[in-house]
Amino acid sequence: MNPLKRFGIDTYMLLLIGTVVLGVVVPAQGIAAVGLKSLTYWAVSLLFFLYGLKLDPQSVRAGLLNWRLQGLTFLATYVMFPLLGLALSPFAEPVLGPEVTLGILFLAVLPSTVQSSIAFTGIAGGNVPAAICAASLSNLVGVALTPLLVAVMLHTGGGEINFDAVIRIGTQILLPFVLGQALRPLIGFFVARHRRLTLLVDRGSILLIVYSAFSAGTVSGLWEAVPPARLGALFGAIVVFLAISMGLMVGAGRLFGLPREDRAALFFCGSTKSIATGLPIASALFPVAEVGAIVLPAMIYHITQLLICAFVSQRAARQLPEDA
Repeated sequence: MNPLKRFGIDTYMLLLIGTVVLGVVVPAQGIAAVGLKSLTYWAVSLLFFLYGLKLDPQSVRAGLLNWRLQGLTFLATYVMFPLLGLALSPFAEPVLGPEVTLGILFLAVLPSTVQSSIAFTGIAGGNVPAAICAASLSNLVGVALTPLLVAVMLHTGGGEINFDAVIRIGTQILLPFVLGQALRPLIGFFVARHRRLTLLVDRGSILLIVYSAFSAGTVSGLWEAVPPARLGALFGAIVVFLAISMGLMVGAGRLFGLPREDRAALFFCGSTKSIATGLPIASALFPVAEVGAIVLPAMIYHITQLLICAFVSQRAARQLPEDA
């Protein structure tokens, strides 16, 4: 037995760490970056096609009608996080400066991740249909609500809403899922007999997302956007932000008596933030010269949440019964 497993570090976690290092040391550039973007796109589409084949339509309907879980996730994303951001920003600005602090407020109003939060929910044995509904609705609403909240919180206006995120969610996620649901009566049995296929796509898509995030950050020079001391302080602030949000999600799940599967979905969908939706919105709302510093908190949060969620989901998976 691998002695590192006692600390939650297994082969998959080692692959994740290796992927992080690879993204920093050997980032994808040029044609390789274009190929990586295309590969990640189709891997995620395949993931949701397989979810569509695997999930019973009644389970999807039940997930959408799970008002407690959907309501808690929405409140966490668009009420709890903005309040946390407003509470932390006065302490952050003297240390991090105005642009990076603005980035923390921007981070606070971003929607939840879609691909990774659902994949982590699946790995942890959580309520995947409800997670699909919660994460997708969060992003669809967030395309309009995030710029509005930015204007309210920062007293700024102007800028056009970028609707590319809506199209991406529809074509990359919802369409493959609906197609999988439609084909489920014909080939759904194949996925049911080959569960390792879904697991492979789950984890493979997360590795691609991690490598893409680190590569993009390295190539754009994002890691040099602030001095090392300020970058360290920002990382500390983000860890505190993430720890508070995850702690509140755990507490809310227990307080409202959610079953284990729903608590997993709430944890991963309610505490994560999406740069896939956030970066296009930032480019539409802020001047080009300021975008790098503003999205830096979101990049660090995104990368940190991936690593922590991978650890949590792996640990939860090991606690599941063999036939779960």
